Order: sequence, then structure tokens, then C-alpha cells
Amino acid sequence: MAWVYLIVAGVLETVWAFTMKKSEGFSVFIPTAITIITMIASFGLLSIAMKTLPLGTAYMIWTGIGAVGAFVVGVVVLGEPLTPARVVAALLIVSGILVMKLASSA
Repeated sequence: MAWVYLIVAGVLETVWAFTMKKSEGFSVFIPTAITIITMIASFGLLSIAMKTLPLGTAYMIWTGIGAVGAFVVGVVVLGEPLTPARVVAALLIVSGILVMKLASSA
């Protein structure tokens, strides 16, 4: 169950990164409120996952999901550039997540 909490926490990290961008420096109420709520939920689920999973594994996978998720949302929703270097960087993060998952005994 810890892995489910961790994955949901990572997805929520992507949500709060996107809504933080939309909040325009916390000057737009609804995106600001969503940012704060999803941050709290993401951190809460991460802390629950860390009861079972090793710190390094949990934190690396959480940030990796958030980073790659924010990259995908940036490209798909915000029209940010999809360059070969950015794709390679995202693939390196994903490969690191996979190796970390495989190396974890939890």
C-alpha cells in the first residue's frame, strides 16, 4: 500500500506544480487554494509511504514523478518546447526511478 500512497503523492506533486504556475505568484485564489491543498495532501501521503519505504527511495521516486509529470504537463498543457535534450533528461529521470524501485526491498 505504501507504493500506492507514494505514486498518488507524486501525482499530487505534479498537480500542485501546475496550479502554482497558474496561481501567478499566489495572486489568483482558486489555483493558490488548490496548490496549498494538494501540497499538504502530497506531503501527507509521502510521510505515510515513508513509514514503510526507505527515505532515499521514497523521496527520489516522489520527486521523480513530480518532475516528469510537470514536464509532461508543461509540454502538453502549457505548450512548452519538446526538445530532444528535455526528452532525454526526462527519460533519465524515469530510468532512475525504475532502478530505484528495483533496488528497493520494501
